[in-house]
Amino acid sequence: MVDAVVIIPTYNEIENVERIVKNVFSLQRNFHILIVDDNSPDKTADKVKELQLEYKDALFLMEREGKSGLGTAYIAGFKWALERPYTYVFEMDADFSHNPNDLIRLYNACAKGPADVAIGSRYVTGVNVVNWPMTRVLLSWGASKYVRFITGMDIHDTTAGFICYKREVLEKINLNKIKFVGYAFQIEMKFKAYLLKFKIKEIPVIFTDRTRGTSKMSKGIISEAVFGVVKMKINSLFNSYEI
Repeated sequence: MVDAVVIIPTYNEIENVERIVKNVFSLQRNFHILIVDDNSPDKTADKVKELQLEYKDALFLMEREGKSGLGTAYIAGFKWALERPYTYVFEMDADFSHNPNDLIRLYNACAKGPADVAIGSRYVTGVNVVNWPMTRVLLSWGASKYVRFITGMDIHDTTAGFICYKREVLEKINLNKIKFVGYAFQIEMKFKAYLLKFKIKEIPVIFTDRTRGTSKMSKGIISEAVFGVVKMKINSLFNSYEI
């Protein structure tokens, strides 16, 4: 019985999706994969359907009508996973910025260790980022420091998107009340797990910027994170924040 599923959102990831799927399925531990595709013009979903013939009952595809944001893709994936008997639910990018080999380390942190949430962290042991320009490193590192200061969370990489959640964490968080749709979604999920007193552990990983395809980062996504975090913290102080 496979007890873990890796959720991978995609939008125009035709250059990466086959390699990432095959890498995950080559690991010594068995994982299922759910691809959540936002109607990619490059036919990413069609490639996944081809791969499903090879990985029957292990590779799943959710097709959405349009590009609706990273957060909503993960929420849809979480709900799909909770309808099935998975114990561990992962977030991972399709572009190899997250090393599939580290899935096992995150899994062990939750399955064999004390963690309820295991974060693949770029900043817990310094700055472990490859191929980013210094301006982006400083922006990302500074954003995590800013979020840590505002929220009070003892997490070095608050914006990380490489995560393992135990099932009970996702069951306890009201997924219908998640406000953010961009990368700030990652902050909000950690903050809610923190408020619910779940054990959060950071596992050091090396983040490598994509070599194929294009980044989905935008100024709007950054703005959401910067201003949304303050509102999120204030609401939590006045008991008007729904977890």
